[in-house]
Amino acid sequence: MPMAPPFRLARTAVFAVVCLGLGVAAHLLAGATVAPPVALGGLGLAFAAAFPLSGRERPLAVILSLLAALQVVMHLLFSLSHATSPHQLAGHLHSGLMPSAGMLVAHGWAIVLTALWLARGEAALWGLLRRLAIRLLVIWLPLLTTPFSTPLWTAEPRVLRPAVLRHVVSRRGPPPVVAA
Repeated sequence: MPMAPPFRLARTAVFAVVCLGLGVAAHLLAGATVAPPVALGGLGLAFAAAFPLSGRERPLAVILSLLAALQVVMHLLFSLSHATSPHQLAGHLHSGLMPSAGMLVAHGWAIVLTALWLARGEAALWGLLRRLAIRLLVIWLPLLTTPFSTPLWTAEPRVLRPAVLRHVVSRRGPPPVVAA
């Protein structure tokens, strides 16, 4: 089922903002700074990566892998934005670009928890949309009748034909009268 472009844009924007917020928050908590133009570049990158996948419901594995890949790219983008000269870049390779074990664990937990949160939100959103579609179908389907269509129901209930059961022995009531 193809999705309307405004809805796709909204879903993509939510994913991109969450991804950017996670990356910026991790860098600010680590004591680094993130320049606004670099953050906007990261937002555009996350938006461009998520838009092709926003057309239908995605499982946790897709959300987790996309979020992890984008976090690695954003980490590199934010870390490279600090290095301005080749000497700083060489020194930065040993300090900021190659994360420590604690940073890897923190990024891993943040990615997994955020992916679980986004996947649950995704499932809730699609469940809501399915229920809404069914409700609208129940409301609008009776109104969409043509001269050649058969009605879904009639106003009067059908009269049931009596069913004669061939193999039933009836022993209810008084015994039959036998004429002598």
